[in-house]
Amino acid sequence: MQKFLKASLATLCMALGTFALTLTPARALVEIDINRGVVEPVPIAITDFISADARGAEIASVIAADLRRSGLFAPIDKAAFIEKISNPDASPRFEDWKVINAQGVVTGRVTREPDGRLRTEFRLWDTYAGQQLVGEQFFANNENWRRIAHIIADTIYKQFTGEPGYFDTRIVYVDESGPANQRVKRLAIMDQDGANHKFLSDGRAIVMTPRFSPERQEITYMSYERGEPQVYLLQLETGQRELVGNFPGMTFAPRFSPGGDKVIMSLLRQDGNSNIFTMDVRTRATARLTNTNAIDTSPSYSPDGSQIVFTSDRGGRAQIYAMNADGSNQRRISFGDGIYSTPVWSPRGDLIAFTKQSGGTFQIGVMRTDGSGERILTTGHLQEGPTWSPNGRVIAFFRNSGGNPQLYSIDLTGRNEQRIPTPNYGSDPAWSPLLK
Repeated sequence: MQKFLKASLATLCMALGTFALTLTPARALVEIDINRGVVEPVPIAITDFISADARGAEIASVIAADLRRSGLFAPIDKAAFIEKISNPDASPRFEDWKVINAQGVVTGRVTREPDGRLRTEFRLWDTYAGQQLVGEQFFANNENWRRIAHIIADTIYKQFTGEPGYFDTRIVYVDESGPANQRVKRLAIMDQDGANHKFLSDGRAIVMTPRFSPERQEITYMSYERGEPQVYLLQLETGQRELVGNFPGMTFAPRFSPGGDKVIMSLLRQDGNSNIFTMDVRTRATARLTNTNAIDTSPSYSPDGSQIVFTSDRGGRAQIYAMNADGSNQRRISFGDGIYSTPVWSPRGDLIAFTKQSGGTFQIGVMRTDGSGERILTTGHLQEGPTWSPNGRVIAFFRNSGGNPQLYSIDLTGRNEQRIPTPNYGSDPAWSPLLK
């Protein structure tokens, strides 16, 4: 695991060199308005990067797959290419690319430095303006070649949309294997496209609700290894694990604050009520935020840390509430039919994702932070656990079909649903921030 973490973090030596920035995003021929309800995918040509081995084609393939899954791009079949790129530094024959309706062309080169590192260069060309939009180069150890591809895809995404991408990220989740009555649950982590899959626990104890720190490469999660639920912190870079604290009763859904200095959670007392507490990660000091005879659970901070959204049945059935970070000004914000749960604030601060049970189905939806504008993105059987991509444009969740959960993602239009591949069944996903 340590080798994997070094590959993900410490050994990625990225040098950005700008060849030419002749066009700003505002002057690009094609821009994608991702705020529209329906977006026509942009045809784009991703050519194999010139290299002495298969690595160039592999990098191009990952870039194309990232862009295709976003639903905003339509990579063109290589069999349709007229020009064969032999010099990625030279301008393409733009007329050849216009013929196949390529709005942009990506070219590149992969070489190996004397110290063994990969040097990857790429250029994005605007075929109709006949100019280069962006050019960059990256240096990284060989095992990090997929990260380079994801970073390039993020750069292309931002060039067309004006917003950060989400491809250079990871997802931590609960891997489930074995028969339903003897299910083995392990912490697992992978790239957002399912690659580089690793297990973080051995399956000897049930684990639940892993969540990323927004500032550090660590996660918080629940484990039953001592016979009762306990909250742990796991340092992903070192593998070091520590117990957050011993709390009487049950502990639910721990999450980090935006600064990573606090963990917020719900604690179930012997009287059957659960309330929301925060705990300082450094001092372990706790503070109680709610004090009701109801079930208050699933808290989530706003990205600026000033607000908390949570679920409570204090009104008779579970609805979504919000409050100030100190517990003051508690107010209900959802008023629709059905039962609401697992609210999660968007990293952009503009929306709250939630699970809703209504009419015998489970729905994943979003609403504005005041509860208005509720919109259902997907409806199915036993689906829950929304988690946001770091750019706030895509939501991952899990759907449980016949007791066998699988991970999915869906964008804010509700029209681009994708299954996230895992080696076994999967539940409780959590999306990481962009890697650094």
